[in-house]
Amino acid sequence: MEKLPERNQVDDKFKWQLEDIYADNDLWEADYKELSKKADAFTLYSGRLGESGETLLEALEASAYINCKLEKMYVYAHMRRDEDNANAKYQDMLLRVEYLAAEISAKMSFFEPEMTSIPDETLRDYVKNIPGMDLYSFAIEEHIRQKEHVLSDKEEKLLAMASEALGTADDVFSMFNDADIKFPAIKGADGKKVELTKGRFSVFMDSSDRGVRKSAFKALYKTYTAYKNTLASCYAGSVKADCFYAKVRKFEGSLAAALDSDNVPTEIYDSLIEATHKNFKTLHEYFKVRKKVLGVKQLHLYDMYVPMVKLPEKKYTFDEAKQIVLEAMRPLGDEYCSVLEESYQNKWIDVYENAGKTSGAYSWGCYGTHPYVLLNWQGTVDDVFTLAHELGHAMHTYYSNKTQPYIYAGYKIFVAEVASTVNENLLIKYLLAKSADREEKAYLINHYLESIRLTIIRQVMFAEFEKIVHAMCEAGESLTCETLCNIYYELNLKYFGRGVKVDKEIEMEWARIPHFYNSFYVYKYAIGFSAAVKLSDNVLSCDVQLKDCYLEFLKSGGSDYPIELLRKAGVDLRKPDAVNAAMALFKDMLEEFKQYIN
Repeated sequence: MEKLPERNQVDDKFKWQLEDIYADNDLWEADYKELSKKADAFTLYSGRLGESGETLLEALEASAYINCKLEKMYVYAHMRRDEDNANAKYQDMLLRVEYLAAEISAKMSFFEPEMTSIPDETLRDYVKNIPGMDLYSFAIEEHIRQKEHVLSDKEEKLLAMASEALGTADDVFSMFNDADIKFPAIKGADGKKVELTKGRFSVFMDSSDRGVRKSAFKALYKTYTAYKNTLASCYAGSVKADCFYAKVRKFEGSLAAALDSDNVPTEIYDSLIEATHKNFKTLHEYFKVRKKVLGVKQLHLYDMYVPMVKLPEKKYTFDEAKQIVLEAMRPLGDEYCSVLEESYQNKWIDVYENAGKTSGAYSWGCYGTHPYVLLNWQGTVDDVFTLAHELGHAMHTYYSNKTQPYIYAGYKIFVAEVASTVNENLLIKYLLAKSADREEKAYLINHYLESIRLTIIRQVMFAEFEKIVHAMCEAGESLTCETLCNIYYELNLKYFGRGVKVDKEIEMEWARIPHFYNSFYVYKYAIGFSAAVKLSDNVLSCDVQLKDCYLEFLKSGGSDYPIELLRKAGVDLRKPDAVNAAMALFKDMLEEFKQYIN
Protein backbone atom coordinates (compact mmCIF):
# COMPACT_ATOMS: atom_id res chain seq x y z
CA MET A 1 0.00 0.00 0.00
CA GLU A 2 1.43 3.34 -1.10
CA LYS A 3 1.93 5.78 1.77
CA LEU A 4 2.52 9.50 1.73
CA PRO A 5 6.14 10.62 2.14
CA GLU A 6 7.21 12.41 5.28
CA ARG A 7 8.05 16.12 4.91
CA ASN A 8 11.80 15.49 5.06
CA GLN A 9 11.53 12.99 2.20
CA VAL A 10 10.28 15.61 -0.28
CA ASP A 11 12.94 17.13 -2.56
CA ASP A 12 13.75 20.69 -1.44
CA LYS A 13 13.28 22.06 -4.97
CA PHE A 14 9.56 21.30 -4.64
CA LYS A 15 9.22 23.10 -1.29
CA TRP A 16 8.50 26.77 -0.79
CA GLN A 17 11.26 28.92 0.66
CA LEU A 18 9.79 30.46 3.81
CA GLU A 19 13.25 31.70 4.75
CA ASP A 20 12.37 34.70 2.58
CA ILE A 21 10.02 35.72 5.41
CA TYR A 22 12.26 34.76 8.35
CA ALA A 23 15.76 33.43 7.71
CA ASP A 24 15.45 31.43 10.93
CA ASN A 25 13.11 30.99 13.89
CA ASP A 26 15.30 33.16 16.13
CA LEU A 27 14.31 36.21 14.06
CA TRP A 28 10.66 35.28 14.56
CA GLU A 29 11.28 35.08 18.32
CA ALA A 30 12.94 38.51 18.26
CA ASP A 31 9.89 40.01 16.55
CA TYR A 32 7.68 38.29 19.10
CA LYS A 33 9.45 40.13 21.92
CA GLU A 34 9.53 43.44 20.06
CA LEU A 35 5.86 43.29 19.20
CA SER A 36 4.85 42.70 22.82
CA LYS A 37 6.71 45.90 23.77
CA LYS A 38 5.22 47.86 20.85
CA ALA A 39 1.72 46.82 21.92
CA ASP A 40 2.41 47.97 25.48
CA ALA A 41 3.68 51.30 24.16
CA PHE A 42 0.57 51.69 22.01
CA THR A 43 -1.62 51.80 25.12
CA LEU A 44 -0.07 55.22 25.89
CA TYR A 45 -2.29 56.64 23.14
CA SER A 46 -5.36 55.70 25.15
CA GLY A 47 -7.32 58.83 26.03
CA ARG A 48 -5.20 60.98 23.71
CA LEU A 49 -6.48 60.29 20.18
CA GLY A 50 -8.70 63.36 20.17
CA GLU A 51 -6.07 65.80 21.43
CA SER A 52 -4.72 66.63 17.95
CA GLY A 53 -4.48 65.45 14.36
CA GLU A 54 -0.76 64.84 14.81
CA THR A 55 -1.37 62.46 17.73
CA LEU A 56 -4.00 60.57 15.76
CA LEU A 57 -1.62 60.24 12.80
CA GLU A 58 1.12 58.86 15.09
CA ALA A 59 -1.33 56.31 16.47
CA LEU A 60 -2.49 55.28 12.99
CA GLU A 61 1.10 54.75 11.88
CA ALA A 62 1.94 52.78 15.04
CA SER A 63 -1.15 50.62 14.53
CA ALA A 64 -0.16 49.88 10.92
CA TYR A 65 3.35 48.88 12.03
CA ILE A 66 2.06 46.50 14.72
CA ASN A 67 -0.51 44.90 12.42
CA CYS A 68 1.99 44.48 9.60
CA LYS A 69 4.52 42.80 11.90
CA LEU A 70 1.86 40.62 13.52
CA GLU A 71 0.63 39.48 10.10
CA LYS A 72 4.18 38.54 9.13
CA MET A 73 4.63 36.45 12.29
CA TYR A 74 1.23 34.79 11.95
CA VAL A 75 1.63 33.93 8.26
CA TYR A 76 5.07 32.42 8.84
CA ALA A 77 3.98 30.27 11.79
CA HIS A 78 0.80 29.16 10.03
CA MET A 79 2.54 28.18 6.80
CA ARG A 80 5.24 26.32 8.74
CA ARG A 81 2.48 24.46 10.59
CA ASP A 82 0.75 23.74 7.27
CA GLU A 83 3.86 21.91 6.04
CA ASP A 84 3.12 19.24 8.65
CA ASN A 85 0.18 19.71 11.02
CA ALA A 86 1.68 17.13 13.38
CA ASN A 87 4.84 19.21 13.92
CA ALA A 88 4.67 20.18 17.60
CA LYS A 89 7.14 23.07 17.28
CA TYR A 90 5.07 24.94 14.72
CA GLN A 91 1.82 24.04 16.45
CA ASP A 92 3.27 25.82 19.47
CA MET A 93 4.49 28.84 17.48
CA LEU A 94 1.08 29.24 15.88
CA LEU A 95 -0.73 28.98 19.21
CA ARG A 96 1.67 31.54 20.71
CA VAL A 97 1.16 34.07 17.94
CA GLU A 98 -2.62 33.54 18.08
CA TYR A 99 -2.47 34.24 21.82
CA LEU A 100 -0.25 37.28 21.18
CA ALA A 101 -2.72 38.52 18.56
CA ALA A 102 -5.57 38.25 21.08
CA GLU A 103 -3.47 40.10 23.68
CA ILE A 104 -2.56 42.85 21.22
CA SER A 105 -6.16 43.13 20.08
CA ALA A 106 -7.22 43.62 23.69
CA LYS A 107 -4.54 46.28 24.29
CA MET A 108 -5.50 48.15 21.12
CA SER A 109 -9.24 47.74 21.59
CA PHE A 110 -9.59 51.31 22.87
CA PHE A 111 -8.65 52.67 19.45
CA GLU A 112 -11.90 52.28 17.48
CA PRO A 113 -14.26 53.40 20.27
CA GLU A 114 -12.06 56.40 21.08
CA MET A 115 -11.70 57.37 17.43
CA THR A 116 -15.48 57.08 17.16
CA SER A 117 -15.81 59.87 19.73
CA ILE A 118 -13.98 62.28 17.42
CA PRO A 119 -16.57 64.20 15.34
CA ASP A 120 -16.74 63.21 11.68
CA GLU A 121 -16.01 66.72 10.45
CA THR A 122 -12.94 66.94 12.71
CA LEU A 123 -11.58 63.75 11.15
CA ARG A 124 -12.22 65.08 7.66
CA ASP A 125 -10.53 68.34 8.62
CA TYR A 126 -7.45 66.39 9.76
CA VAL A 127 -7.32 64.65 6.38
CA LYS A 128 -7.30 68.01 4.61
CA ASN A 129 -4.85 69.85 6.85
CA ILE A 130 -2.46 67.44 8.62
CA PRO A 131 0.54 66.48 6.43
CA GLY A 132 0.53 62.71 5.87
CA MET A 133 -3.06 62.24 7.00
CA ASP A 134 -4.41 62.28 3.43
CA LEU A 135 -3.08 58.71 3.07
CA TYR A 136 -5.75 57.62 5.54
CA SER A 137 -8.63 59.38 3.76
CA PHE A 138 -10.42 56.23 2.54
CA ALA A 139 -9.74 54.39 5.81
CA ILE A 140 -11.26 57.26 7.79
CA GLU A 141 -14.34 57.41 5.56
CA GLU A 142 -14.74 53.65 6.06
CA HIS A 143 -14.39 54.17 9.82
CA ILE A 144 -17.16 56.77 9.73
CA ARG A 145 -19.39 54.37 7.75
CA GLN A 146 -18.95 51.59 10.30
CA LYS A 147 -19.22 53.73 13.44
CA GLU A 148 -22.65 52.47 14.42
CA HIS A 149 -21.23 48.96 14.89
CA VAL A 150 -18.34 49.99 17.16
CA LEU A 151 -18.93 49.33 20.86
CA SER A 152 -17.70 51.15 23.94
CA ASP A 153 -14.06 50.89 25.00
CA LYS A 154 -14.83 48.32 27.73
CA GLU A 155 -17.08 46.29 25.45
CA GLU A 156 -14.51 46.22 22.66
CA LYS A 157 -11.87 45.08 25.14
CA LEU A 158 -14.07 42.24 26.37
CA LEU A 159 -14.85 41.19 22.81
CA ALA A 160 -11.17 41.18 21.90
CA MET A 161 -10.35 39.06 24.96
CA ALA A 162 -13.06 36.59 23.96
CA SER A 163 -11.90 36.28 20.33
CA GLU A 164 -9.55 33.36 20.94
CA ALA A 165 -12.20 31.33 22.76
CA LEU A 166 -14.84 32.16 20.14
CA GLY A 167 -12.48 30.86 17.45
CA THR A 168 -12.04 27.46 19.12
CA ALA A 169 -14.51 25.68 16.82
CA ASP A 170 -12.41 26.67 13.81
CA ASP A 171 -9.21 25.48 15.50
CA VAL A 172 -10.76 22.15 16.52
CA PHE A 173 -12.09 21.48 13.02
CA SER A 174 -8.76 22.39 11.44
CA MET A 175 -6.80 20.01 13.65
CA PHE A 176 -9.37 17.23 13.20
CA ASN A 177 -9.64 17.60 9.44
CA ASP A 178 -5.94 18.08 8.67
CA ALA A 179 -4.15 16.06 11.35
CA ASP A 180 -6.36 13.56 13.18
CA ILE A 181 -8.83 12.12 10.69
CA LYS A 182 -7.70 8.91 8.99
CA PHE A 183 -9.41 7.24 6.06
CA PRO A 184 -9.34 3.54 5.17
CA ALA A 185 -7.53 2.03 2.22
CA ILE A 186 -9.60 1.25 -0.86
CA LYS A 187 -8.90 -0.81 -3.95
CA GLY A 188 -7.75 1.21 -6.94
CA ALA A 189 -8.57 0.38 -10.55
CA ASP A 190 -5.60 -2.01 -10.62
CA GLY A 191 -6.94 -3.95 -7.62
CA LYS A 192 -4.18 -2.75 -5.31
CA LYS A 193 -5.00 -1.13 -1.98
CA VAL A 194 -4.28 2.59 -1.74
CA GLU A 195 -4.64 4.81 1.31
CA LEU A 196 -7.54 7.22 0.84
CA THR A 197 -6.59 10.84 1.54
CA LYS A 198 -8.40 14.09 0.88
CA GLY A 199 -5.89 14.82 -1.86
CA ARG A 200 -6.43 11.44 -3.53
CA PHE A 201 -10.21 11.62 -3.18
CA SER A 202 -10.47 13.98 -6.15
CA VAL A 203 -8.32 11.62 -8.23
CA PHE A 204 -10.58 8.68 -7.36
CA MET A 205 -13.66 10.75 -8.28
CA ASP A 206 -12.13 11.24 -11.73
CA SER A 207 -11.61 7.50 -12.20
CA SER A 208 -13.28 5.80 -15.15
CA ASP A 209 -13.84 2.80 -12.87
CA ARG A 210 -17.27 3.37 -11.33
CA GLY A 211 -16.55 0.90 -8.55
CA VAL A 212 -13.50 2.93 -7.48
CA ARG A 213 -15.55 6.13 -7.46
CA LYS A 214 -18.30 4.52 -5.40
CA SER A 215 -15.84 2.98 -2.92
CA ALA A 216 -14.00 6.28 -2.40
CA PHE A 217 -17.28 8.19 -2.02
CA LYS A 218 -18.70 5.79 0.55
CA ALA A 219 -15.40 5.40 2.45
CA LEU A 220 -14.92 9.16 2.78
CA TYR A 221 -18.42 9.90 4.05
CA LYS A 222 -18.55 6.83 6.26
CA THR A 223 -15.46 8.19 8.04
CA TYR A 224 -17.03 11.62 8.57
CA THR A 225 -20.33 10.02 9.66
CA ALA A 226 -18.48 8.20 12.45
CA TYR A 227 -17.82 11.63 14.00
CA LYS A 228 -21.13 13.24 13.00
CA ASN A 229 -22.23 14.50 16.42
CA THR A 230 -18.81 15.93 17.24
CA LEU A 231 -18.66 17.68 13.86
CA ALA A 232 -22.20 19.01 14.25
CA SER A 233 -21.36 20.47 17.67
CA CYS A 234 -18.20 21.97 16.23
CA TYR A 235 -19.97 23.65 13.31
CA ALA A 236 -22.87 24.77 15.49
CA GLY A 237 -20.33 26.46 17.77
CA SER A 238 -18.91 28.36 14.81
CA VAL A 239 -22.38 29.47 13.67
CA LYS A 240 -23.26 30.58 17.22
CA ALA A 241 -20.09 32.68 17.31
CA ASP A 242 -21.12 34.35 14.03
CA CYS A 243 -24.57 35.11 15.40
CA PHE A 244 -23.11 36.38 18.66
CA TYR A 245 -20.81 38.85 16.89
CA ALA A 246 -23.65 40.07 14.66
CA LYS A 247 -25.99 40.65 17.60
CA VAL A 248 -23.38 42.34 19.78
CA ARG A 249 -22.39 44.70 16.95
CA LYS A 250 -26.03 45.57 16.22
CA PHE A 251 -26.35 44.14 12.74
CA GLU A 252 -29.66 42.89 11.37
CA GLY A 253 -28.15 39.42 11.25
CA SER A 254 -25.00 37.42 10.63
CA LEU A 255 -25.38 37.71 6.83
CA ALA A 256 -25.52 41.50 7.01
CA ALA A 257 -22.57 41.49 9.41
CA ALA A 258 -20.46 39.34 7.09
CA LEU A 259 -21.25 41.43 4.00
CA ASP A 260 -20.82 44.78 5.73
CA SER A 261 -17.04 44.61 5.74
CA ASP A 262 -17.19 44.68 1.93
CA ASN A 263 -20.00 47.26 1.94
CA VAL A 264 -22.08 44.79 -0.07
CA PRO A 265 -25.88 44.88 0.32
CA THR A 266 -27.54 41.58 1.23
CA GLU A 267 -29.69 41.96 -1.89
CA ILE A 268 -26.68 40.94 -4.02
CA TYR A 269 -26.40 37.69 -2.02
CA ASP A 270 -30.12 36.98 -2.33
CA SER A 271 -30.26 37.81 -6.04
CA LEU A 272 -27.36 35.43 -6.69
CA ILE A 273 -29.33 32.56 -5.16
CA GLU A 274 -32.46 33.63 -7.04
CA ALA A 275 -30.63 33.83 -10.39
CA THR A 276 -29.20 30.36 -9.85
CA HIS A 277 -32.65 28.91 -9.09
CA LYS A 278 -33.94 30.40 -12.34
CA ASN A 279 -31.28 28.45 -14.23
CA PHE A 280 -32.04 25.01 -12.75
CA LYS A 281 -33.58 23.96 -16.08
CA THR A 282 -30.21 24.31 -17.83
CA LEU A 283 -28.43 22.62 -14.93
CA HIS A 284 -30.79 19.65 -14.98
CA GLU A 285 -30.39 19.41 -18.76
CA TYR A 286 -26.66 19.13 -18.14
CA PHE A 287 -27.27 16.19 -15.81
CA LYS A 288 -29.39 14.49 -18.49
CA VAL A 289 -26.52 14.85 -20.94
CA ARG A 290 -24.07 13.50 -18.37
CA LYS A 291 -26.26 10.47 -17.70
CA LYS A 292 -26.60 9.75 -21.42
CA VAL A 293 -22.88 10.11 -22.16
CA LEU A 294 -21.82 7.94 -19.21
CA GLY A 295 -24.37 5.31 -20.24
CA VAL A 296 -25.68 4.67 -16.74
CA LYS A 297 -29.23 3.71 -15.79
CA GLN A 298 -29.15 6.02 -12.79
CA LEU A 299 -26.82 8.98 -12.30
CA HIS A 300 -25.30 9.04 -8.79
CA LEU A 301 -23.37 11.79 -7.05
CA TYR A 302 -20.16 9.79 -7.44
CA ASP A 303 -20.68 10.09 -11.22
CA MET A 304 -20.49 13.89 -11.14
CA TYR A 305 -16.75 14.42 -11.47
CA VAL A 306 -15.62 11.80 -13.97
CA PRO A 307 -15.01 13.47 -17.35
CA MET A 308 -17.74 12.70 -19.87
CA VAL A 309 -15.18 12.62 -22.65
CA LYS A 310 -12.30 10.20 -22.31
CA LEU A 311 -8.93 11.06 -23.75
CA PRO A 312 -5.85 8.89 -23.36
CA GLU A 313 -5.03 9.23 -19.66
CA LYS A 314 -2.66 12.12 -19.27
CA LYS A 315 -0.64 13.19 -16.28
CA TYR A 316 1.11 16.53 -16.26
CA THR A 317 4.49 16.99 -14.69
CA PHE A 318 4.77 20.13 -12.65
CA ASP A 319 7.23 21.57 -15.19
CA GLU A 320 4.76 20.97 -18.02
CA ALA A 321 1.99 22.66 -16.07
CA LYS A 322 4.14 25.70 -15.31
CA GLN A 323 4.83 26.23 -19.01
CA ILE A 324 1.18 25.78 -20.01
CA VAL A 325 0.03 28.32 -17.43
CA LEU A 326 2.74 30.76 -18.48
CA GLU A 327 1.71 30.61 -22.14
CA ALA A 328 -1.97 30.98 -21.26
CA MET A 329 -1.23 34.19 -19.34
CA ARG A 330 0.65 35.86 -22.24
CA PRO A 331 -2.34 38.17 -23.01
CA LEU A 332 -1.71 39.82 -19.62
CA GLY A 333 1.61 41.17 -20.86
CA ASP A 334 5.35 40.70 -20.53
CA GLU A 335 5.69 42.10 -17.00
CA TYR A 336 3.00 39.80 -15.63
CA CYS A 337 4.64 36.77 -17.22
CA SER A 338 8.12 37.69 -16.01
CA VAL A 339 6.84 37.71 -12.42
CA LEU A 340 5.25 34.30 -13.01
CA GLU A 341 8.63 32.98 -14.12
CA GLU A 342 10.18 34.46 -10.99
CA SER A 343 7.67 32.53 -8.86
CA TYR A 344 8.75 29.30 -10.59
CA GLN A 345 12.46 29.92 -10.21
CA ASN A 346 12.54 31.30 -6.67
CA LYS A 347 10.52 28.65 -4.82
CA TRP A 348 7.31 30.49 -4.13
CA ILE A 349 5.38 27.20 -4.52
CA ASP A 350 5.10 24.15 -2.24
CA VAL A 351 4.18 21.41 -4.69
CA TYR A 352 3.61 17.87 -3.42
CA GLU A 353 1.45 16.23 -0.76
CA ASN A 354 3.22 14.84 2.30
CA ALA A 355 2.10 13.30 5.58
CA GLY A 356 0.42 15.92 7.77
CA LYS A 357 0.42 18.66 5.13
CA THR A 358 -2.65 20.88 4.98
CA SER A 359 -4.99 19.68 2.27
CA GLY A 360 -6.20 21.59 -0.77
CA ALA A 361 -4.48 24.63 -2.19
CA TYR A 362 -4.10 28.30 -1.31
CA SER A 363 -2.07 31.42 -1.94
CA TRP A 364 -0.87 33.48 0.99
CA GLY A 365 1.87 35.81 2.09
CA CYS A 366 2.59 38.99 3.98
CA TYR A 367 3.48 42.57 3.16
CA GLY A 368 7.14 43.11 2.38
CA THR A 369 7.76 39.64 0.94
CA HIS A 370 6.55 37.85 -2.17
CA PRO A 371 3.40 35.67 -2.02
CA TYR A 372 3.42 31.87 -1.72
CA VAL A 373 1.30 29.04 -3.12
CA LEU A 374 0.50 25.72 -1.40
CA LEU A 375 -0.47 22.78 -3.63
CA ASN A 376 -1.01 19.05 -3.24
CA TRP A 377 0.05 18.11 -6.78
CA GLN A 378 -1.39 14.94 -8.31
CA GLY A 379 -0.74 15.79 -11.98
CA THR A 380 -4.34 15.98 -13.20
CA VAL A 381 -5.77 18.60 -15.53
CA ASP A 382 -7.62 19.94 -12.47
CA ASP A 383 -4.25 20.51 -10.84
CA VAL A 384 -3.14 22.58 -13.83
CA PHE A 385 -6.22 24.76 -13.36
CA THR A 386 -5.54 24.95 -9.62
CA LEU A 387 -2.03 26.21 -10.36
CA ALA A 388 -3.43 28.93 -12.65
CA HIS A 389 -6.07 29.80 -10.03
CA GLU A 390 -3.67 30.13 -7.10
CA LEU A 391 -1.14 32.07 -9.18
CA GLY A 392 -3.98 34.47 -9.98
CA HIS A 393 -4.29 35.13 -6.26
CA ALA A 394 -0.52 35.36 -5.91
CA MET A 395 -0.17 37.90 -8.73
CA HIS A 396 -3.01 39.98 -7.28
CA THR A 397 -1.11 40.03 -3.97
CA TYR A 398 2.19 40.79 -5.70
CA TYR A 399 0.82 43.80 -7.60
CA SER A 400 -1.18 45.13 -4.64
CA ASN A 401 1.78 44.89 -2.26
CA LYS A 402 4.08 46.49 -4.80
CA THR A 403 1.72 49.40 -5.53
CA GLN A 404 -0.20 50.13 -2.32
CA PRO A 405 0.89 51.15 1.19
CA TYR A 406 0.33 48.48 3.84
CA ILE A 407 -3.03 49.84 4.96
CA TYR A 408 -4.50 49.36 1.46
CA ALA A 409 -2.45 46.42 0.18
CA GLY A 410 -4.81 43.80 1.56
CA TYR A 411 -7.69 43.31 -0.83
CA LYS A 412 -11.09 42.00 0.16
CA ILE A 413 -12.00 38.36 -0.35
CA PHE A 414 -14.90 39.65 -2.45
CA VAL A 415 -12.50 40.65 -5.23
CA ALA A 416 -9.86 38.00 -4.50
CA GLU A 417 -11.68 35.30 -6.44
CA VAL A 418 -11.91 37.50 -9.53
CA ALA A 419 -8.18 37.48 -10.28
CA SER A 420 -7.90 33.73 -9.75
CA THR A 421 -10.89 32.96 -11.97
CA VAL A 422 -9.73 35.26 -14.76
CA ASN A 423 -6.63 33.07 -14.90
CA GLU A 424 -8.75 29.93 -15.12
CA ASN A 425 -10.78 31.44 -17.96
CA LEU A 426 -7.63 32.45 -19.83
CA LEU A 427 -6.28 28.93 -19.40
CA ILE A 428 -9.38 27.17 -20.74
CA LYS A 429 -9.58 29.52 -23.72
CA TYR A 430 -5.88 29.00 -24.44
CA LEU A 431 -6.28 25.23 -24.36
CA LEU A 432 -9.41 25.32 -26.54
CA ALA A 433 -7.74 27.58 -29.10
CA LYS A 434 -4.62 25.42 -29.17
CA SER A 435 -6.49 22.17 -29.75
CA ALA A 436 -7.40 20.99 -33.25
CA ASP A 437 -8.89 17.72 -32.04
CA ARG A 438 -12.69 17.49 -31.83
CA GLU A 439 -12.60 15.03 -28.94
CA GLU A 440 -10.10 17.12 -27.00
CA LYS A 441 -12.26 20.21 -27.44
CA ALA A 442 -15.24 18.27 -26.09
CA TYR A 443 -13.11 17.21 -23.12
CA LEU A 444 -12.09 20.81 -22.43
CA ILE A 445 -15.65 22.11 -22.77
CA ASN A 446 -16.72 19.42 -20.30
CA HIS A 447 -14.05 20.76 -17.96
CA TYR A 448 -15.29 24.33 -18.44
CA LEU A 449 -18.89 23.26 -17.80
CA GLU A 450 -17.73 21.63 -14.59
CA SER A 451 -15.84 24.79 -13.63
CA ILE A 452 -19.03 26.82 -13.98
CA ARG A 453 -21.10 24.19 -12.15
CA LEU A 454 -18.64 23.93 -9.28
CA THR A 455 -17.65 27.59 -9.03
CA ILE A 456 -21.08 29.13 -9.39
CA ILE A 457 -23.87 26.61 -8.84
CA ARG A 458 -22.25 24.42 -6.17
CA GLN A 459 -20.98 27.46 -4.26
CA VAL A 460 -24.44 29.03 -4.37
CA MET A 461 -25.86 25.82 -2.88
CA PHE A 462 -23.27 26.15 -0.10
CA ALA A 463 -24.24 29.81 0.31
CA GLU A 464 -27.92 28.92 0.60
CA PHE A 465 -27.08 26.29 3.23
CA GLU A 466 -25.19 28.89 5.28
CA LYS A 467 -28.05 31.36 5.01
CA ILE A 468 -30.62 28.80 6.22
CA VAL A 469 -28.44 27.55 9.09
CA HIS A 470 -27.55 31.02 10.37
CA ALA A 471 -31.19 32.13 10.17
CA MET A 472 -32.17 29.11 12.27
CA CYS A 473 -29.54 29.96 14.86
CA GLU A 474 -30.77 33.56 15.02
CA ALA A 475 -34.31 32.25 15.52
CA GLY A 476 -33.11 30.21 18.50
CA GLU A 477 -33.47 26.82 16.81
CA SER A 478 -31.08 23.96 17.61
CA LEU A 479 -28.47 22.94 15.06
CA THR A 480 -28.29 19.22 15.70
CA CYS A 481 -26.58 16.75 13.42
CA GLU A 482 -29.97 15.56 12.19
CA THR A 483 -31.06 19.11 11.40
CA LEU A 484 -27.88 19.98 9.51
CA CYS A 485 -28.01 16.73 7.54
CA ASN A 486 -31.67 17.19 6.62
CA ILE A 487 -31.14 20.76 5.42
CA TYR A 488 -28.12 19.79 3.37
CA TYR A 489 -29.79 16.72 1.86
CA GLU A 490 -32.91 18.67 0.85
CA LEU A 491 -30.77 21.30 -0.86
CA ASN A 492 -29.00 18.58 -2.83
CA LEU A 493 -32.35 17.20 -3.93
CA LYS A 494 -33.40 20.65 -5.13
CA TYR A 495 -30.16 21.48 -6.95
CA PHE A 496 -29.60 18.08 -8.59
CA GLY A 497 -33.24 17.50 -9.50
CA ARG A 498 -35.21 14.35 -10.15
CA GLY A 499 -32.84 13.02 -12.79
CA VAL A 500 -30.08 12.34 -10.26
CA LYS A 501 -29.96 9.77 -7.46
CA VAL A 502 -28.95 11.88 -4.48
CA ASP A 503 -27.03 9.38 -2.37
CA LYS A 504 -27.82 9.53 1.34
CA GLU A 505 -24.12 9.80 2.26
CA ILE A 506 -24.00 13.34 0.84
CA GLU A 507 -25.97 14.61 3.84
CA MET A 508 -22.60 14.70 5.69
CA GLU A 509 -20.77 16.80 3.10
CA TRP A 510 -21.32 19.99 5.10
CA ALA A 511 -19.04 18.48 7.77
CA ARG A 512 -15.96 18.50 5.55
CA ILE A 513 -16.16 22.00 4.01
CA PRO A 514 -13.49 24.19 5.67
CA HIS A 515 -14.95 27.39 4.20
CA PHE A 516 -18.07 27.00 6.33
CA TYR A 517 -15.89 28.08 9.27
CA ASN A 518 -15.39 31.39 7.46
CA SER A 519 -19.05 32.25 7.17
CA PHE A 520 -20.59 33.60 3.98
CA TYR A 521 -17.32 33.28 2.10
CA VAL A 522 -18.29 30.90 -0.69
CA TYR A 523 -20.79 33.17 -2.47
CA LYS A 524 -17.78 35.24 -3.46
CA TYR A 525 -16.55 32.40 -5.66
CA ALA A 526 -19.79 32.63 -7.65
CA ILE A 527 -19.69 36.43 -7.83
CA GLY A 528 -16.00 36.31 -8.71
CA PHE A 529 -16.52 33.83 -11.53
CA SER A 530 -19.35 35.90 -12.97
CA ALA A 531 -17.18 39.04 -12.98
CA ALA A 532 -14.21 37.09 -14.32
CA VAL A 533 -16.16 35.93 -17.39
CA LYS A 534 -16.48 39.56 -18.45
CA LEU A 535 -12.98 40.63 -17.45
CA SER A 536 -11.24 37.72 -19.18
CA ASP A 537 -13.08 38.68 -22.38
CA ASN A 538 -11.77 42.22 -21.90
CA VAL A 539 -8.20 40.95 -21.50
CA LEU A 540 -8.47 38.88 -24.67
CA SER A 541 -9.96 41.73 -26.68
CA CYS A 542 -7.85 43.97 -28.86
CA ASP A 543 -8.70 46.92 -26.61
CA VAL A 544 -5.51 47.81 -24.73
CA GLN A 545 -7.44 50.17 -22.46
CA LEU A 546 -9.69 47.34 -21.22
CA LYS A 547 -6.66 45.18 -20.44
CA ASP A 548 -4.98 48.07 -18.63
CA CYS A 549 -8.14 48.61 -16.56
CA TYR A 550 -7.86 45.00 -15.39
CA LEU A 551 -4.16 45.36 -14.51
CA GLU A 552 -4.99 48.54 -12.59
CA PHE A 553 -7.58 46.52 -10.70
CA LEU A 554 -4.84 44.06 -9.66
CA LYS A 555 -2.77 46.97 -8.36
CA SER A 556 -5.63 48.59 -6.44
CA GLY A 557 -5.59 46.32 -3.39
CA GLY A 558 -8.19 47.53 -0.91
CA SER A 559 -8.00 51.21 -1.84
CA ASP A 560 -11.74 51.35 -2.57
CA TYR A 561 -14.89 49.29 -1.98
CA PRO A 562 -14.96 46.01 -3.93
CA ILE A 563 -18.00 46.94 -5.98
CA GLU A 564 -16.31 50.20 -6.98
CA LEU A 565 -13.03 48.48 -7.86
CA LEU A 566 -14.88 46.08 -10.15
CA ARG A 567 -16.89 48.89 -11.71
CA LYS A 568 -13.64 50.66 -12.60
CA ALA A 569 -12.30 47.38 -13.98
CA GLY A 570 -15.33 47.01 -16.25
CA VAL A 571 -18.03 45.08 -14.33
CA ASP A 572 -21.03 46.67 -12.59
CA LEU A 573 -22.36 44.20 -10.00
CA ARG A 574 -25.27 46.46 -9.12
CA LYS A 575 -26.83 45.08 -12.30
CA PRO A 576 -27.58 41.36 -12.82
CA ASP A 577 -25.73 41.35 -16.15
CA ALA A 578 -22.59 39.56 -14.93
CA VAL A 579 -24.42 36.65 -13.27
CA ASN A 580 -26.84 36.28 -16.16
CA ALA A 581 -23.99 36.31 -18.67
CA ALA A 582 -22.14 33.57 -16.78
CA MET A 583 -25.25 31.40 -16.68
CA ALA A 584 -25.89 32.07 -20.39
CA LEU A 585 -22.32 30.97 -21.05
CA PHE A 586 -23.06 27.68 -19.27
CA LYS A 587 -26.06 27.13 -21.55
CA ASP A 588 -24.12 28.00 -24.71
CA MET A 589 -21.22 25.75 -23.77
CA LEU A 590 -23.62 22.89 -23.09
CA GLU A 591 -25.16 23.28 -26.55
CA GLU A 592 -21.70 23.30 -28.11
CA PHE A 593 -20.76 20.23 -26.12
CA LYS A 594 -23.84 18.39 -27.41
CA GLN A 595 -22.71 19.03 -30.98
CA TYR A 596 -19.26 17.59 -30.32
CA ILE A 597 -20.53 14.42 -28.65
CA ASN A 598 -23.18 13.84 -31.32
